[in-house]
Amino acid sequence: MPTTLLTLSDSLTQLTLAPELGASLVNWVRLSDGRALLRHSDEQALTAANPRRLACYPLLPWSNRIGGGGFATPTGWQALDANTAHELLPIHGSAWQQPWQIVNATSDSASLELQSQSPFRYRATLQVQLTEGHLRLTLQATHLGEQPSWYGLGLHPYLPRTAHTRLQVQAGGVWLCSEDKLSSQWVELPQAWNFAEPTVLPQQVVDNAFTQWPGRARIIQADAGYQLVCEAQGSDVFLLFCPEAQNFFCFEPVTHPVNAHHLAGRPGLKLLAAEQSLQMSFSLHYQALAG
Repeated sequence: MPTTLLTLSDSLTQLTLAPELGASLVNWVRLSDGRALLRHSDEQALTAANPRRLACYPLLPWSNRIGGGGFATPTGWQALDANTAHELLPIHGSAWQQPWQIVNATSDSASLELQSQSPFRYRATLQVQLTEGHLRLTLQATHLGEQPSWYGLGLHPYLPRTAHTRLQVQAGGVWLCSEDKLSSQWVELPQAWNFAEPTVLPQQVVDNAFTQWPGRARIIQADAGYQLVCEAQGSDVFLLFCPEAQNFFCFEPVTHPVNAHHLAGRPGLKLLAAEQSLQMSFSLHYQALAG
């Protein structure tokens, strides 16, 4: 079946969303020339109906992978099965694999909602707002189950990558991963992954959670004449995914490191009782570069 697209626009940019495909963003472009500000989704990607091939999708009730077949809650074990064909571990929660509903929409904003029964009952909302090239996403999860459970949130934008792409972001440390791609050891930030000044992305694969992030970053696309100034609230961790020899990378604001359910103190996770909520927001501000 054809996917229903929702289109928002402001004076500088246009955004298309696919609520039925996990509340995914499909394309965000500069109006002056159609330049993709998030990874471009073509018709083939849209027809595949897989958010992982689109531009951005929400992560909840957790981000990234969870090991151990599930996690402990105060009232028992929450079992989890793998939820994709290409990953051995459950990944990115369940919201991205379900159709969301449009609560309301205007020319430059939309409110989407999901009532989920899996892996436990929760309600999710995503508020999307475009203003003068400023894209703001606000994600909230409200627990609806009778027994409390652990929650985490995140957003998974895919961004264009060229030889000229530079990233500027501060962090205090990073979680190294074992072969199963789960966090194994926290270390202070290695110099090779220090992006305090605008830095070209690494050629080697990076797929790690960076901590002690103050919530601000710059993605500079000098060859395309613009930058994205990014700000997050409710998130002090970001995941950086730089696959080898690809024309995209991912900069994901999240509330917790990979496999936090099995790390000491469950860093960044929040235990929610019925009707309690967790919220984060992330904005990307398009700015033309001088010259």
